[in-house]
Amino acid sequence: MTVKAILDSKGRDVVTIAADKTLGEAAALLADRGIGAIVVKSGDDRISGILSERDIVRVIAGEGPGALKKPVSAVMTARVKVCREDHTVTEVMQIMTEGRFRHLPVEKDGRLAGIVSIGDVVKRRIQEVEREAEEIRTYIATA
Repeated sequence: MTVKAILDSKGRDVVTIAADKTLGEAAALLADRGIGAIVVKSGDDRISGILSERDIVRVIAGEGPGALKKPVSAVMTARVKVCREDHTVTEVMQIMTEGRFRHLPVEKDGRLAGIVSIGDVVKRRIQEVEREAEEIRTYIATA
């Protein structure tokens, strides 16, 4: 199972924001869409960074609510780990586990092509395990 299969199933839409928007605007967008992270991109669809709810909570905890007036660029993670469509579910799980993050943008030809979350990956892995178990049950029943 690959990232491409996940994106083909769930869609390739990604919520994005410009780096010059405020953290308050980003927080409102996250809440409105019910998501945990937002990709920061430049005008040419290149990934500039990623901002998560955790990033916003940490800066508010350290600086108070006035931090919501800061630009996204001041808080985002600029060195974003990405994956490609040909990455497997197992590879993506490893990247996420090692990096301790829950969202991974998908890059194709240097541009944003989608995003996968830990929920997407776990769901797909569970489906794989259930399919394998059913195949084993069928094999045993017909042997």
